[in-house]
Amino acid sequence: MINISKLYCDEVTPGDWLRYGKKGSGERAGEIVPKKASDRRPIVVWNITRACNLKCVHCYNDSGAGKASHELSTEQAKAVLDDLAGFSVPSVLFSGGEPLIRPDLFELIAHAVDLGLRAVISTNGTLITADVAKEIKRLGVSYVGISLDGIGPVNDKFRGVSGAFDKAVRGIKSCQNTGVRVGLRLTLTGRNVQDLENLFGFFESEGIERACFYHLVPSGRGGAIADEDLTHAQSRGAIETILAKTKRLKEIGRKTDILTVDNHVDGVYLYLKLLKEDPDRAAKVWQLLTWNGGGMYSSGVGIGCIDFHGKVHPNQFWGHYDLGDVHDRPFSEIWSDTDEPLLKGLRDRRAYVKGRCRLCKFFDACGGSLRVRADLRFGDPWAPDPGCYLTDHEIGLDEEKQAELVRAGEAFEMANY
Repeated sequence: MINISKLYCDEVTPGDWLRYGKKGSGERAGEIVPKKASDRRPIVVWNITRACNLKCVHCYNDSGAGKASHELSTEQAKAVLDDLAGFSVPSVLFSGGEPLIRPDLFELIAHAVDLGLRAVISTNGTLITADVAKEIKRLGVSYVGISLDGIGPVNDKFRGVSGAFDKAVRGIKSCQNTGVRVGLRLTLTGRNVQDLENLFGFFESEGIERACFYHLVPSGRGGAIADEDLTHAQSRGAIETILAKTKRLKEIGRKTDILTVDNHVDGVYLYLKLLKEDPDRAAKVWQLLTWNGGGMYSSGVGIGCIDFHGKVHPNQFWGHYDLGDVHDRPFSEIWSDTDEPLLKGLRDRRAYVKGRCRLCKFFDACGGSLRVRADLRFGDPWAPDPGCYLTDHEIGLDEEKQAELVRAGEAFEMANY
């Protein structure tokens, strides 16, 4: 994640203790602020059900009604939570499918909270009534992230169900009225990038403080809309809008927590912009970006996933590669396997990454960005991330270095797919 509010507007935001090693930014008693990003335990995204009441066109794991799965029983799931707590993971994100469809969700959340885990719910929001919000509050859920990909019909077309937007807004208001910390999750595509102005207007009018803008990852059903991914020019334009709108909210006194997700290039782009606007601030941002390490300490290090089959993955988009199965081995054991080939590579990227990412002068800040996007595009997890929208000139890839890549057989075609 690239925290725009923190990096561009110097806001203190929840999670800075874990993301940038900064004390006094949301850590709880007993939680250890990591000295190095590589020391972090993973936030675990747990797709606890494949069932869903919507039909989102970009669903990364192809969830929906009647889809086959091998979900854990309540007692098996509690055993997994026991293991995660013993492994000192900082948070468990209950996702799906739609997690609120699973009958024992609240029982599992109560168990997680009793173990001292931070419990987060990632939901489409349509099933959050006033009573559901009260129960979420009572259980001590740390945060509810509601997926919303546009205003009104734009969102409903994404979600495949008419009225989804209005029900999600009802869910947002129910959380706000009950004092539950709530924010939005949005995936940027050609369908909604023109809606950014309206979305920020919605944030302002509805008192939304936190929003995460995801770059599209073509996994699951997302592969079918890969041609709707933003062009590199659109990506740059979207980030410019997000930066400007976040800065404006700061100027009018609004507390925000605006982030972009799944493309660490955004951090480098922000840094290059600050070099022109405020070099002193840029130097501080560079320190934060390089402490975090971008993708280097993300997938397979600071984030992991358990899917609705019980399979473990380096992140929620890597459903085509299994690290193990929690039906057979504890998550902690699977995650600690130093001989697992993909995990080994993700934790030592410099020795594996190829192409322009290998020679990029900003590798320390970006870390080769999202390896799964490279794998999905090129069939090679160490290929350059095709989502990088920086030019060869910007990353220091001169003619000599380009020739080196050709000689090494690493001149990947980087046209925006």
